Order: sequence, then C-alpha cells, then structure tokens
Amino acid sequence: MSNPLAVIVGAGPGIGAATARRFGSLGYDVALVARDEARLTELGTSLQAAGVTTGWTPCDVTDEARLTLAIERFCGHSGRVDVLVVNPSRYRAQRSDETSAADLLADLAVGTAPLLTAARAVLPTMRAQRTGTILATGGGSADRPFPGAATLGVQKAALRNLSLALAEDLAPDGIHVATVTIRGTVAEGTPFAPDVVAQVYADLAEQTASDPAGWYRVVDLTADGVVPVG
Repeated sequence: MSNPLAVIVGAGPGIGAATARRFGSLGYDVALVARDEARLTELGTSLQAAGVTTGWTPCDVTDEARLTLAIERFCGHSGRVDVLVVNPSRYRAQRSDETSAADLLADLAVGTAPLLTAARAVLPTMRAQRTGTILATGGGSADRPFPGAATLGVQKAALRNLSLALAEDLAPDGIHVATVTIRGTVAEGTPFAPDVVAQVYADLAEQTASDPAGWYRVVDLTADGVVPVG
C-alpha cells in the first residue's frame, strides 16, 4: 500500500510549510499547491532532502479550473488522498468604508472559495476510501473584526460557515471536516507558532479514525491551548 497523502493548498513559509513538515515526519507523502513558484520549489526540495516524498504545483488558488486540475493530478498519481489542508487568505489593509464590493469578492475568492474547490477535487478519492480529513485555517477575526482589514474577518467567517456545512454534508461519507480558529498572531516562539498549528492539524487527522460522533468540527487555538467548540 502507498503512503498516506497530505495535500496542502496555500503552502507558504509559515503554517503551510510547518504542516508539510509535520505530516512528512508522520510518514505521509506530501503534495503542495501555492502561487509563489520559487518558495514552493524551495519548500518541496527541502522536504525531499529530509526524505519526504513530495510533489508540488504552482497555481493561483482563485483559478478554479487550474486548482481542481492540480489536485486531481495528485489524486491520480497517488491513487489516494488522506488529508487536505486549505490555508490561503488575503490580508488587505483597508477600512470597511474604503472597501468596494469588488475588493470583498476578490478576497473571498482567495480566503474562502478554495476550500470548496479543493474539497470537491478530493471527494471522489475520499468517498472511494470511505474516509478522509479536510482541514481549514480559520482566524479570530471571524467574530472579532480586525480594524483596518475589513475583508479578513469576512473571509474567515465565511470559511467557518462553509467548513461546518461541509462537515455536516460529508460526515455520512466518513469524511471529517474541521476548521481551526487561531485566536492570536501566528509567530515563532508563541502559542500560535506554525509548528503548534501543524500539530493541531495532525491531531485532528488522527481523530478521523475514531467514532464520528466524537469528531471535532471547530477548535479554537488560544494562548492556553486547544479548545474544542463544536
């Protein structure tokens, strides 16, 4: 049997990279998707140097067709997908009264819609396996708007809502969907360090093998640790 596969969408140098390293250390093969080709190649080659079987595809996550194709290629190559992590968001330093409807929709296309696109792309494989984990990176701005960055909270609130809808719809197929609300600034040496977030994702993926009645669908990552809230 092939190694389990973790697909990470929005594999940047922070949470995405830490998550790739964590799942790689657990014996997963890793597939990476992100827009910045240079950073993606650097991360992919570093994982390969550490002995992790890694593939990557540069892709604008707002391009539904290209993102779908990239993930489907990973699915076809490996024959399985065990974990999908969706991490992208867009920080726009604009007050709400300076933000146009076009700005808002453009940012939702980065910070929310890729969860739906990526989930739909992995569903045939996960449904065939009757198991799988889909994880999304949320944030405290979902219910505590961030001053001067109006669209960020809208992205995260919509992401949480979409994640919960997917969790309800996909649980009968054996697919565990959860979102992690990070209630602080992601930074090394803090309770919100990328490696800490990555471990939360690994724990949620491990939980998928347990009774679905006990699956966490929303967890808060706070300064005091992980708090399941739904």
